[in-house]
Amino acid sequence: MTNPTIVWLRRDLRLADQAAFVAALAQGGPVIPVYVLDDETPRHRRMGGASRWWLHHSLASLAASLEAIGSRLILRRGRCEAVLAQLAHETGARTVHALHHYEPWWRMAERAVGKGLDLRLHHGNFLLPPGTLANGSGQPYRIYTPFWRASLLHLPPPPPVPAPGHLPAPATWPVSEHLDDCGLLPTAPDWAGGMREEWTPGEPGGRARLETFAGRARRYGEERNLPAREGTSRLSPHLHFGEISPATVWHAVGGAGGSVDVFLSELGWRDYAQNLILQAPDYGTRNGRAAFDAMAWREAPAELAAWQQGRTGYPIVDAGMRQLWHTGWMHNRVRMIAASFLVKHLLIDWRAGEQWFWDTLVDADYGANATNWQWVAGSGLDANMFVRIMAPLVQSPKFDAAAYIRQWVPELAHLPDGEIHDPSGLARPRGYPARIVEHAAARARALAAHGAMKEGEQEGGLV
Repeated sequence: MTNPTIVWLRRDLRLADQAAFVAALAQGGPVIPVYVLDDETPRHRRMGGASRWWLHHSLASLAASLEAIGSRLILRRGRCEAVLAQLAHETGARTVHALHHYEPWWRMAERAVGKGLDLRLHHGNFLLPPGTLANGSGQPYRIYTPFWRASLLHLPPPPPVPAPGHLPAPATWPVSEHLDDCGLLPTAPDWAGGMREEWTPGEPGGRARLETFAGRARRYGEERNLPAREGTSRLSPHLHFGEISPATVWHAVGGAGGSVDVFLSELGWRDYAQNLILQAPDYGTRNGRAAFDAMAWREAPAELAAWQQGRTGYPIVDAGMRQLWHTGWMHNRVRMIAASFLVKHLLIDWRAGEQWFWDTLVDADYGANATNWQWVAGSGLDANMFVRIMAPLVQSPKFDAAAYIRQWVPELAHLPDGEIHDPSGLARPRGYPARIVEHAAARARALAAHGAMKEGEQEGGLV
């Protein structure tokens, strides 16, 4: 009998358009799908609580899909290289197929696995393989706009490959751990009720989300910034966990017309973020612009806690932070407003916000999270200017957020549209906090800190 082949799964939890399964099937023998819960290799970058909740349900969904085609999902825990080596020894497998991952810990794990096994890596989690595009000087792109222009010359991606109808099973299945024993779900307390209401993790859930979005994709550019509308795709966690491929998404909506190109460019931003962490593996902790190493960030734990809890006194910020805690997700426009508030109104280091999002977002992606926070902070390789400071009390009515605030800040639900964005004076109900800082004072403080940083940079350049 032909030796079995292992398919090593990580953030690629799907059967359709999954190159590792295609390659394993082509070898002609039994296929053993395995997920290794490895908290040792990422160390301090182990998945946060919201991501672990999603992972539990995504693995359960994938296991059911595999059983429907005559296969199983083998679940093990430990360091990937040791676990896969042991599994290969148990089963006689000689080859491991997997999809490329670009986080620094996964690249390290791939090198370690490849030292002891025949590891064959395939592409499929991005529109284009990260690291393949170069500018006229032969260097990787650091700025998004030229990166995306170059990407479009190679798009659309190839059509997605259908899911296999059957996977050949080994004569004897290796032992698998039980998913419920992995401790991925919150128990004391169980804070995931809102996420259960909001999401259906897994490949079928991703397909359903895509089908829903396809009907309104042509209006994406007009509606994506309105938090009270269903204008965004909400595909981000499904893409992050690889439950649906970006090629599948592109081919489903790419011809929708209207402003769908704006959405496709957001898929491109996801690719761009992976290219950045390929160039700067520590981008989640290190400023892309060294000048920001001298920024005088404030240590303000009470204000950080107020921001985390949605108690800043700015309704649009508080609504976003409460939506995040309840559902594990926040509307993209509100993410920018809330992030800008932390960095510029409170003058708290962007890394504190990045870490909070890492733990609370179901779509917490290392590359995208770091890239987005550094863009807002002005510290990134490609970034918004720090001196452009979002005014929450302007942003809220501009993007018609009244209904959104009513949903997530119920203390203000009785206020009319003209007052709900800025409940000051008599309009501010008892129990809703006063503004943690006034906009004008916060803006002046942020500009002064930035100015001092720039002066230090200039003086340092003269020495």
